[in-house]
Amino acid sequence: MPGMSRRSRRQQGNPGGSTWLARVMISLIVLTLLAAGLLYAAVRGYLHSEGFRQLLSEKVSKAAGVSGEFTPFRWDGLAVDTDAFQATGEGTVQGVRLDGMHTEIGLGGLRRGAWEIRDARVQRMEIAIDAAARDALSLPPMVAQVVESAPVRTSGKQGWLPREVELHGLEFGEVVLRANLKQGPVSASGIKVAVEPAGAKHSYRGELTGGTIQLPFSQLPELRLDHARLRYQDGTVFLTSAALEAWSEGRITASGEWDRNTRLFSLEGGLSKLKCEEILDENWAKRLIGEINADFSLGNHSGKPQARGELAIHHGMLTALPVLDALAAYADTRRFRTIPLSEAQALWTWEKDLIELNEIVLSSEGLMRLEGRVIIRGSELDGTFRLGLVPGVLATLPGAETHVFAPGERGLLWAPLRLTGTVDKPKEDLTDRLILAAGMRILESLPENADEVINLTRSLLGADPAKAVEKGARLIEKSGLDVREVSGILDSLLGGGRRKAPEPEPEAPPQPAVPEP
Repeated sequence: MPGMSRRSRRQQGNPGGSTWLARVMISLIVLTLLAAGLLYAAVRGYLHSEGFRQLLSEKVSKAAGVSGEFTPFRWDGLAVDTDAFQATGEGTVQGVRLDGMHTEIGLGGLRRGAWEIRDARVQRMEIAIDAAARDALSLPPMVAQVVESAPVRTSGKQGWLPREVELHGLEFGEVVLRANLKQGPVSASGIKVAVEPAGAKHSYRGELTGGTIQLPFSQLPELRLDHARLRYQDGTVFLTSAALEAWSEGRITASGEWDRNTRLFSLEGGLSKLKCEEILDENWAKRLIGEINADFSLGNHSGKPQARGELAIHHGMLTALPVLDALAAYADTRRFRTIPLSEAQALWTWEKDLIELNEIVLSSEGLMRLEGRVIIRGSELDGTFRLGLVPGVLATLPGAETHVFAPGERGLLWAPLRLTGTVDKPKEDLTDRLILAAGMRILESLPENADEVINLTRSLLGADPAKAVEKGARLIEKSGLDVREVSGILDSLLGGGRRKAPEPEPEAPPQPAVPEP
């Protein structure tokens, strides 16, 4: 219209411009959806191809140091199932088998160049390890290497597709381990394992629950796993907490860490409610009764595995110990047959074939106290002790409280004691010293009555022999000694038997008669 203003004509043109903009937006949305559909189809096609199965097979094989592959995949959208993964190896890991695997593939990591493995579940995993000729602690942490291994080139032309795998949760219904170490065979079964990301890149948390573990040490029984919580980050495995049960009521707790690059490890923990009769061998189980509580630290920073700690025995009872039996016999008392322990503790160290017990204290209030140290090398014993007894206990044994024991601290009489022999047949030197002291005391007492002995001998010349023996016995008893005791001690001093009478000299042969001149 000629009279219409320029502004009015511009306002009438807006509906056409809005329509054009809407068409452009709709076209972009359609193109985006079409591109997404094409991308999804391409991704889905690759996931369903042999290339993706090969990628996962090579990733798992590289992580475990074996060569193997998954059985054919069965897909339902982005969820996949497979019957098994079977692999063998020539290194530390001899074989791996996974049964009944299910997982879902996440596409959120496509921009990061990674496939996301979400909510993966494996019904059963079986591992065979041979580390007899290797470091028993050099086994590869499989889950960590799965996410850190180098990219694997895949077959096909999809060069833009991810070549990395990110683990976002993994569960094992049962783990079975069979390992051959330098120390002997190790086995574990019935353990459930759960792994999940811990936040930082290449950081994971894991938890093991249930199952049993058998270690290659005859002293240890089958261990029952309560739980073990671990964390992996930057090549280091941290054991945040672990609890196991052993024997009838024993409990073991531990925490520590292990660097898979340096192979250095450290472990700290405690043991409680371990019964002496369950962990000691048959001979010592009869001699020491009680409940052991201990702490420990184990590591290999010195170049070889070493352990140390402190132990204490509660409600202890000492019985049938050879040196105490000897004291009971000589002192004519049953107080040493069974000794309740009011205090029993020691510091201990361990390394291969060597155990040291230091600052040993075995005490029975009002009776005795044993202090010292012992080294157990293999089965050989080498110990140095001090035995303290309350005064008067050995008053009936001649010379014990004067020649063997000496007054000392705590108001006790103290004597050194040397322990040798083997764990099965320990030997001590106190008994022999008590016998020797008794003999010396007898010899010392005789000169005190020497005049009486001489006079008696003179007066008895020509007397009845029976009466002479009777008077001699009364004279010895006058010195406070028992005739049978004197006889036994002298027998020991003379080599375990009475002195033999000298054999008569052979008669000289008769000389031939010399004729008289």
